[in-house]
Amino acid sequence: MTKTAFISHPDTLLHVMDGSHPESPARITAIKNAVSNSTLKNKLAYYEAPKATKKQILLAHSQQYVDYIYGIAPKAGLVRLDADTAMGPMSLSAVLHATGAVIQATDLVMSKEADNAFCCIRPPGHHAGLANSAGFCVFNHVAIGAAYAMKQYNLKRVAIIDFDVHHGDGTEDIFKDNPNVMLCSTFQHPYYPHRGVESASDRMLNMPLKAKSDGATIRAIFEKKFKPALVSFKPDVIYISAGFDAHMNDPLADLALTKEDYAWMTTFTKQIVKKCKHTRIISSLEGGYHLPSLAESALAHIQQLNSNND
Repeated sequence: MTKTAFISHPDTLLHVMDGSHPESPARITAIKNAVSNSTLKNKLAYYEAPKATKKQILLAHSQQYVDYIYGIAPKAGLVRLDADTAMGPMSLSAVLHATGAVIQATDLVMSKEADNAFCCIRPPGHHAGLANSAGFCVFNHVAIGAAYAMKQYNLKRVAIIDFDVHHGDGTEDIFKDNPNVMLCSTFQHPYYPHRGVESASDRMLNMPLKAKSDGATIRAIFEKKFKPALVSFKPDVIYISAGFDAHMNDPLADLALTKEDYAWMTTFTKQIVKKCKHTRIISSLEGGYHLPSLAESALAHIQQLNSNND
């Protein structure tokens, strides 16, 4: 039976940017409650994430930027990193545990203690670039995990699938010149962060979507564009930037996916790694701001990760 690790940490609930911000602790609670109230509850392996080290974070971010974040983290009140991103007294701890979750997931999957993993963490990470915060993101957890996997386990090829409604511009910034990393990203366009179209390449497979695009459009892109590229690339591991804000009910965007589409994309990813003769998938929560839809979509995603029907 497939063994899926579910990794989180209590400090993910303590990062608060302000009382009404959509990137709220309630997102984590919604997902955990959905899992606890489902038949999946007793089928997962649960882990409490450690803190990532500064050395690990430096695998994907510049020394100057990392020092800046450690230095500016407040002991009280809020500090603004950019127009969309702030840190409070517990934010640095939350961020470090979030990155630590992806590091731990990498170790579990590479050691075969788990077939795959879902990191139920916040804040998200895929807009954080080599030397910048952006879009609610401080450090890029998936990028750090991917860089760690290549360094720690001497992996030659890593793929990242990003189905968040926003382009993973931070991930692209970090890996655009690295021939060992492939990014497959679907995103609404034109829309924040207003990037990705002009910078697409053979390894940066950036697929813009018009507003109102639905699951049929996404599935066609995955089958016709991502599948041949991924099969040819033969990744040693696949990371997923799992944003659920392309859901039809999400208030921050205008795509039209459903929980069934998220389940399908997960099954697709399992089929790719099966062709590559392994099971290594590490998924990390990015966006998703309509709580009921986030909960049901994340649950469908985790159910498929844990399913043997691949």
